[in-house]
Amino acid sequence: MAASDTSESATGEPGGAGAAERPRTITELVLARAGDDNPALLHDDEAWTYAEYVDACAQRAAWLLAHRVPGPFHVGILLENVPEFPMWLGATALAGAVSVGINPTRRGAELARDVTHTECAFLVTEPDLLPLLEGLDLGIPPERILVVGTPGYLDALAPHRGAAPPAVEVDPADLFALIFTSGTSGAPKAVVCSHGRLGNIATIAGSMMGLGPGSVTYEAMPLFHSNAIMAGWAPSLAMGAAVALRRRFSASAFIDDVRRYGATYFNYVGKPLAYILATPERPDDADNPLLLAFGNEAAETDVKAFASRFDCVVVDAYGSTEGAAIVQRTPDTPPGSLGRPPEGTVVLDPATGEECPPARFDPDGRLVNAEEAVGELVNRLGGAGFEGYWRNEDASRARVRDGAYWTGDLAYLDEQGFVYFAGRDADWLRVDGENFAAAPVERILSRHPDVVLVSVYGVPDIDAGDQVMAALLLRPGVEFDPEGFRAFLAVQADLGTKAAPRFVRITPDMPVTSTSKVLKRSLRREHWETADPVWWRPDPRDDAYRRFEPPDAQALRRRFEERGRTSALDAL
Repeated sequence: MAASDTSESATGEPGGAGAAERPRTITELVLARAGDDNPALLHDDEAWTYAEYVDACAQRAAWLLAHRVPGPFHVGILLENVPEFPMWLGATALAGAVSVGINPTRRGAELARDVTHTECAFLVTEPDLLPLLEGLDLGIPPERILVVGTPGYLDALAPHRGAAPPAVEVDPADLFALIFTSGTSGAPKAVVCSHGRLGNIATIAGSMMGLGPGSVTYEAMPLFHSNAIMAGWAPSLAMGAAVALRRRFSASAFIDDVRRYGATYFNYVGKPLAYILATPERPDDADNPLLLAFGNEAAETDVKAFASRFDCVVVDAYGSTEGAAIVQRTPDTPPGSLGRPPEGTVVLDPATGEECPPARFDPDGRLVNAEEAVGELVNRLGGAGFEGYWRNEDASRARVRDGAYWTGDLAYLDEQGFVYFAGRDADWLRVDGENFAAAPVERILSRHPDVVLVSVYGVPDIDAGDQVMAALLLRPGVEFDPEGFRAFLAVQADLGTKAAPRFVRITPDMPVTSTSKVLKRSLRREHWETADPVWWRPDPRDDAYRRFEPPDAQALRRRFEERGRTSALDAL
């Protein structure tokens, strides 16, 4: 999910206030800033005006066109949040190329697959990330791999200094970006995003957020993510607002950065609000320029606490990166709900295609009919905003079936028609705002010499999204060695930074179907409340495992109750 796509519904339809007469291309949005002396980029102690930004984009676009080769004109961008990232986004727009944000938390063969699957002809990276590429076959010759900040990089761009924006015609239907998301298959899918779609989102979202010259967007979400592009960079570009970049998100530095850059707007996805609220309060927290925070997946308690502590408005909503499903909170939205879905968005039983009955709750508020009430969130009006997945027709057809758009997200409705998020299907997870599939993690864990069978699945996080849990069936006579398991994980080069299990269940009998498929729904339903021994990492920042005891389970459930998140457990 990416909250950024909810901007399409800010006025009900893409043609609402702030929309152009026709979808504007990202190329047009960049060119419109030529000669603009307002701030464009802020990073550390450096600043670029929009005029300087357009010049930098034109210089890089000229290099791209001078080195273009036959085949897809795709540029992989493997960078953290540094000024070069938005410069290359603008360069691809001016050159008529396609930007592909590459996730630096991916590793090994999975990282190489992301580059090769999207047919990148060029790759832009930085010295600190070069070790990730060692030994990988990317299919890109060295002369088309640029390492920013190095002498070779500066020498490559020098001949194009002062180049005018190239005269390249770009149509709204032309592809601008491939943005990775994760579905139910083992590898991430690349969502197609055209110039027109992103241009339309940018103009509507920018207007909805009240951005303009003098506004400053604080961008700490990674720019390979749809939230950063669609709710941060593109709306700021469209409205002429400055973008303040932080290389990596830091909760402890948040309020200092907001004041340092004069940030008026902050976009987020996942748990940043919770992390920021966990920092020590200061008596002057409310003394800051921030006006609005916009994102999704924040806990209801965090939305209210953040707004109160930092004296700003927080808008938290639901939307898919694919752009075909949205839900927004309304003033009467009950705690824990995403809001009331628009007409045509329903919860269907994936097996029958029928609408699921409303949820029923016991006196303590626990969901008592999860088996029948929980289904998949579906937009019956279709996937008008969905432009497909790159080179994956099967996945594209699976997403839009019989004229309806199936989100892949589980949900249930109460009797008043409010929708509640119930997780994702058992084959993919979302941790700290990042999606990834379970299958690659299962393949890694199956390398352990003591593991016979493994199942990886998501269990609810206290704040938002998922935590990773793994059920392991071990060789007969073998006992689980927590220190040995930690050491094993530490040397798996292709294990993503978010993918190490937080919980490990050791089971003597993995639940399977008649065709020997693991019943993940049963495992998820029991989560850590099982008679099987469970080990866990109490602190996600610590890689050491210890036994999960009954007092731990009681304390954890109390924390879910305090956060208003018990429905996430009961819905399983």
